[in-house]
Amino acid sequence: MHYDTDSSRNKSRYPETKAYQMADNASLLKVFLIEDSALLQELLSGMLSELDGVQFCGCADGESEALRMLADNPVDLVIIDIELKQGSGIGVLDALQTDSSRYGNPRKAVLTNYAHASMRQRCERFGMDAFFDKSLHLNQLIDYVVDAAQQKSGA
Repeated sequence: MHYDTDSSRNKSRYPETKAYQMADNASLLKVFLIEDSALLQELLSGMLSELDGVQFCGCADGESEALRMLADNPVDLVIIDIELKQGSGIGVLDALQTDSSRYGNPRKAVLTNYAHASMRQRCERFGMDAFFDKSLHLNQLIDYVVDAAQQKSGA
């Protein structure tokens, strides 16, 4: 990844039109994080924001806040913790599965400390697409996001 620290050069050399920006943003994978740990929110938001082809769209630490934000701004991929400050990730999965007219049809990746078989099966019943253990599979989650971004862009 290349970072150009001379912002004045970037602004004057390549003026972008609004249509170009919209087309460019349309090819980005929009990702939203639902996680109650501020530390993990910070870590994952930083990691996701650095990925090519990914637009990190924000995070929430509770079910109601997450569903409100997702209704206002549908995304392509939601990363969902099971234990939240308010409500649960299962409630989020249920809402996303049953009300696609409100939330669209995002991919749903569960990231949890409760990564046992019965929890995985419960999440599958609610339309989960991928399941990751927080303590073991952060790299696999990032790989999953990269793959989803590449699929969306057609790469």
